[in-house]
Amino acid sequence: MPDKKTVDDINVRGKRVLVRCDFNVPLMDGAITDDTRIIASLPTIQKLIGDGGRIILCSHLGKPKGEPVPALSLRPVADKLTKYLGREVPFVKDDEVVGENVRAAVEKMNDGDVILIENTRYRSEETKNEEAFSKDLASICEVFVNDAFGTAHRAHCSNVGVTKFVDTAVVGYLMEKEINFLEKAVNNPKRPFLAIVGGAKVSSKISVITNLIEKVDTIIIGGAMAFTFIKAQGYETGTSPVEDDYLDYAREVMKKAEDRGVRFLLSVDLYVTKEFAADAAYRIVASDEIAPDEMGMDIGPKTRELFAEAIREAKTVVWNGPVGVFEFERFAGGTIAVAQALTETKDAITVIGGGDSAAAVHQLGYAEQMTHISTGGGASLEYLEGKELPGVAAANNR
Repeated sequence: MPDKKTVDDINVRGKRVLVRCDFNVPLMDGAITDDTRIIASLPTIQKLIGDGGRIILCSHLGKPKGEPVPALSLRPVADKLTKYLGREVPFVKDDEVVGENVRAAVEKMNDGDVILIENTRYRSEETKNEEAFSKDLASICEVFVNDAFGTAHRAHCSNVGVTKFVDTAVVGYLMEKEINFLEKAVNNPKRPFLAIVGGAKVSSKISVITNLIEKVDTIIIGGAMAFTFIKAQGYETGTSPVEDDYLDYAREVMKKAEDRGVRFLLSVDLYVTKEFAADAAYRIVASDEIAPDEMGMDIGPKTRELFAEAIREAKTVVWNGPVGVFEFERFAGGTIAVAQALTETKDAITVIGGGDSAAAVHQLGYAEQMTHISTGGGASLEYLEGKELPGVAAANNR
């Protein structure tokens, strides 16, 4: 963990504590369909309650674009918090987010009370990190706690701007845990250290690959982005997505891996189809035998075993991005094989970098067997790129 103060370093008794959580949860017909992020916030909230703080919770939800959108209200989150904390968590409705209703509610709070205020993105200033809203947030608290790793890579009012107008700004347990796991995995790994980088585009993962190639012993490239590397080797890729602008980059990466003695793994066989569809007829071919009218949809059986063998030998594994068209059941086998292999490592640290990889691990029922699953896809991605996260940098140093 960068040398930042945490909730263990402060005294909050009798003080108003604004806690930035990540309650950006999926909703369907007004009901929360996955409350993982709410559960992840509980240890910090419980700590602050136990220490006698007056807890004001805030978060964004979706993209209301600076105005009230009833379907994106945080009201359903208050009900979940009430259930999990075993105490009433009033939701303070206020379209200004911090307006008369919130100020009145904060005035009435006693030590150990908890309230939840409205979606921070109801205010247009939030995503622009403008002073007016930052000052409003700071005006209702004496202490600020950032526990929203999912937005740590963004400089918004509710995670960065507010820190300029309060004396005490620290990180919560979830933020501390996220950074500690990523820091240890990437910068102080048990070896062999293996990274799995998947997803759609090389262009979106360039910085990740460039940063990790300097640190890993083995790197696996999967998903649609692998076809840019396959084409860079001179092979036919058919109608598979290829970023021609990045062919030279792909060659440079493979050369760099070779020069550094990094094992660079691509698929050796593939499931290919003639159309992008869930029920498309497929055949299995070697990676250098894709026909001009075919596209790759998933890694083949030989590749699954190749990747699994490398994973089982590793002592630290970081995984970001699926290795096939995971959303189609017929072509989810490669991603399932990777997840399964992660459960078969011996004493390895397995870190799942949020986003689609985290969704896959949860969906497959392997979540409990992973060392750490990040709650923030974008934030973990930027951390893997070696970037400083504004939401972490803004907290007080020890």
